[in-house]
Amino acid sequence: MKVPVVLDLARSHVLGRGRQTLVAVLSVALGVGFSIAMAALMQGGEDDMIEQMVNAMPHVRITDEFRHARRQPVQDRFDAVAIAGLRPKEDRRGILNPVEVRARLSGWVPGSLAWSLRTQGVVRYAGRDQGLTLVGIEPDQARAVAAIKPEEFIAGDFQSLAFGGNNLVVGDRLAEKLGARLGTTVSLVSATGESRSFKITGLFHTGTTARDEGEGYVLLTKAQTLSDRPNVINDIRLRLADPALAPEVARRAERRIGYKAVAWQEANESLLEALVVRNVIMYTVVGAILVVAGFGIFNIISTITHEKSRDIAILKSLGFTERDIRRLFVAEGVAFGVAGSVIGWMIGALLCVAMSMVRFELSGAGVAQEMTHLPLAWNVWHYLVAAGCALASASMAGYLPARRAARLHPVDIIRGAS
Repeated sequence: MKVPVVLDLARSHVLGRGRQTLVAVLSVALGVGFSIAMAALMQGGEDDMIEQMVNAMPHVRITDEFRHARRQPVQDRFDAVAIAGLRPKEDRRGILNPVEVRARLSGWVPGSLAWSLRTQGVVRYAGRDQGLTLVGIEPDQARAVAAIKPEEFIAGDFQSLAFGGNNLVVGDRLAEKLGARLGTTVSLVSATGESRSFKITGLFHTGTTARDEGEGYVLLTKAQTLSDRPNVINDIRLRLADPALAPEVARRAERRIGYKAVAWQEANESLLEALVVRNVIMYTVVGAILVVAGFGIFNIISTITHEKSRDIAILKSLGFTERDIRRLFVAEGVAFGVAGSVIGWMIGALLCVAMSMVRFELSGAGVAQEMTHLPLAWNVWHYLVAAGCALASASMAGYLPARRAARLHPVDIIRGAS
């Protein structure tokens, strides 16, 4: 029977002090709104960064290295604890049995494969020398496991490598340094001293200086011939249907073929850890904003309990228990939290819309990039978490002064003892 009366009293207290009520509700609303906007911006930035990592690099990369040193035959023959003074056999680096490796992977990998030979060389033109990483590829595979996105090509594409002759695709900054352009014939010199003439049939711009200035692509057979490594590859790139399966696929590939396989999560482990730290900082700041809003509610309810002390004495003398008094002021705090959360949802949505409309232009190397915008993540959990934290903060802010008010003795209040 007393519950409706308590709620009615709480409503009269809240509406009877319009200015303080407005301040309390706005403090919660602004806290919730800015929390939602910050969470959307931070989460959107993280999702965009991870998406770029996933799209710009292979999900699993297999190289001609070994995760651990090869087991020596003497270890199988004798119970040796350590081996000293052993000189490894000098052999050429690379995956020397690519056909067998391809067969072992192609049957079960849930995605596409592309293999290549990466080697170092020098490109010469008009008396200028420039070092580069020369990558021998097969165009059809490169299109499935894109080393360079189609929109990043300024002229030509990987398919131009198969048009006959010695063709080369390089970054636009490398061509600019050499003074070359599309159709120019340059000389490529491998690490073994072999030299061949190649025609530039494609130019790309990725926005990454190291790649635009130091990468070149030729047919796989041309790279093998130039580096005197026939039938050798040293890099296998896997693109999976589900990037989350990369660690499992990498472990299985290592067990089956013996070569080192690195998932994109492992390759970017430090960056992913930094994102976790950033999220902790973000939610700490969000929590601090809502706690500050809770202090505003605490001050207002404390003022109300002080001013309504005689009303509290009268209520207790009429039979209201301490629990009823606590319920009264907690209800007021919850009312501030609910009203502030609803308004805060609208503020947060409007802030997200406003930020999504902010557009800016990036430019690099004299090449204007497309107009872009702030990355935002629209997630209902941002709204629910912000409202939940606001309600928890408001409830606690209402409970603390309510607990103190409920302990007051009505006789002491009426006599003016407190």
